[in-house]
Amino acid sequence: MYTPAGQPNRDELVQRFTPLVKRVAFHLMGRLPANVLVDDLVQNGMLGLLDALDRFEEGFGAQFETYATQRIRGAMLDGLRANDWLPRTLRREMRRVEDVLNRLEHEHGRVPSEQELADAMAMPLADYQRLLQDARGHQILYYEDFGGDDGEDFFERHLVDRSGDPSALLEDKNLRENLARAIGRLPEREQLMMALYYEQDLNLREIGEVMGVSESRVCQIHSQAVARLRAQLLGDVQSVAKKRNKEKTLG
Repeated sequence: MYTPAGQPNRDELVQRFTPLVKRVAFHLMGRLPANVLVDDLVQNGMLGLLDALDRFEEGFGAQFETYATQRIRGAMLDGLRANDWLPRTLRREMRRVEDVLNRLEHEHGRVPSEQELADAMAMPLADYQRLLQDARGHQILYYEDFGGDDGEDFFERHLVDRSGDPSALLEDKNLRENLARAIGRLPEREQLMMALYYEQDLNLREIGEVMGVSESRVCQIHSQAVARLRAQLLGDVQSVAKKRNKEKTLG
């Protein structure tokens, strides 16, 4: 993988790690709507791979593969965001789902069923499930998701101390612990689906075979599970922001 001069052979390294780019792309495709093309993901992922090759300085073993995977996936997500792949109306509808989820959980003290959510949104269950199917990929979280329809960023509206890094909110240990607890609160079927997808690396078709449902139904279950998690995590971010504002005021 090195030239006679002792420099990394870029062409050979690209060829070696191209299968990694494709693997990340096909895994990500399982969470994206049908209008997203895998070739576009691969193209953006290759840019991430090249960036990783330029930045990494400690060899090209397992540690590099872990690092490269993050850069590849990040480049793919950046490409999706730049192309505005999820319609704003659909994103708005999923935010409404999350608001209803929060309200029902607080009212009943438990996780609401799909039928309860559909009733609260005044739509037939079949229409609600179709919304979940159309919204596959909404689980990709951007900072823009914290903004309002007026374009004002969530952090600008709720954080008094703007000198800090907003990403610290997402990386906070308590938030990670809250995520683990939120996953534990999911209905058993949704927990199983998440474990098969994120821990066992099964694709949607394989998960459907394990669970005895169609691939489209797995997609709906996944969107529903992530909507529950997003609703809880966004609520946690709001709580953290309010606490910071209060402490800043008192201080």
